[in-house]
Amino acid sequence: MKNPNPVHLLRPTTIERKWILPLAIGSLVSLILLFFTTLSSPDSLSFLPFSNVRSPIFVESKLRPVGTTSPLSPPPPPRFAYLISGSAGDGEMLKRTLMALYHPNNRYVVHLDLESPPDERVDLQRYVAGHAVFTKVGNVRMITKANLVTYRGPTMVANTLHAAAILLKEGEDWDWFINLSASDYPLVTQDDLLHTFSYLPRDLNFIDHTSDIGWKEYQRAKPIIIDPGLYMTKKTDVFWITQRRSVPTAFKLFTGSAWMALTRSFVDYCIWGWDNLPRTVLMYYANFISSPEGYFHTVICNAQEFRNTTVNHDLHFISWDNPPKQHPHYLTLSDMSSMIDSNSPFARKFHRDDPVLDKIDAELLFRGPRMLVPGGWCIGPRENGSDPCSVVGNTTALRPGPGATRLEKLIVSLLSEGNFRPRQCK
Repeated sequence: MKNPNPVHLLRPTTIERKWILPLAIGSLVSLILLFFTTLSSPDSLSFLPFSNVRSPIFVESKLRPVGTTSPLSPPPPPRFAYLISGSAGDGEMLKRTLMALYHPNNRYVVHLDLESPPDERVDLQRYVAGHAVFTKVGNVRMITKANLVTYRGPTMVANTLHAAAILLKEGEDWDWFINLSASDYPLVTQDDLLHTFSYLPRDLNFIDHTSDIGWKEYQRAKPIIIDPGLYMTKKTDVFWITQRRSVPTAFKLFTGSAWMALTRSFVDYCIWGWDNLPRTVLMYYANFISSPEGYFHTVICNAQEFRNTTVNHDLHFISWDNPPKQHPHYLTLSDMSSMIDSNSPFARKFHRDDPVLDKIDAELLFRGPRMLVPGGWCIGPRENGSDPCSVVGNTTALRPGPGATRLEKLIVSLLSEGNFRPRQCK
């Protein structure tokens, strides 16, 4: 009978056991070194357990006041990706809004919808292609195959997703996507905005939202509408189906402002929809009146990955009736002090070439007629009325002004312990 434990079978095990102690010591040393390396990393929190459980850290103490000095170099400025859209007759106003928003570090998509006459769209295309700075930097893109956009229907959402997809496809780095119309206008310079957002976590989505939909349940959620802009070449108003539907149970409805600043990661999620929620919600909102005021809100507040990233504000000053009507008031010179006191970076709506826009240019943006808004990147000559932004310098050099101080007050308030968590998705 053979020995059940022959020596030649035991020998390898004996040799392996000799290495157990040295191997264990070596592994322990490696783990200790990895632990201390992780703690020394500026992003070390991302490696720790429960790092995805967000604590209320975005409070006043986390923002450095404008003008204070620090031994550390300032954080790199973010980049914004803008959609600026308009309809028939908005061509000149769209040009003005684009110039008031321009910064070479950002990306821009401009869109005049299909209702605009062809000569107006061609004029805008020539303007973008012929502007010396836009051409040199190459960061302004016009959608030449125009979409038909009906404000009350889902075509506005479709147009927003179209622009976002273009910005993602082009692959340039950007941090926040901001949608504006030709009747919007900035109240701060881009240097002010970039400077203030430099100090913010880049996973914050600025989106005004609520689950208390109130009267909108009966007047918007239950009716079924058809938007002819989805399949016609001429704009007509939406029409209503007599049948009504129940409120969804697969997801919770949210509503809010149609204007927002969304992170790249959330926009990417809306385009790719890897768990199918964005597509499901989009199909539901295809028959929803005023879907721009609900689609992104419902997606972000039903997505576990993003629902705790919302800052409940649209970054706009808007003057509404009480209770609000379908459209806000047009802003005039009499609203100037209210706009400034709001500390908001944008305002709407404005009539084309209203005198208040000239006042904003002169007193808040320091912009000359038909010039770009000056910033740290502008190094051209200033004499003889020439535009200093005709020569592009260091595009990361920022020169924040009073607008940054105002904007910081707003951000500090929004991210305070009393506002940030209590006003998120519920």
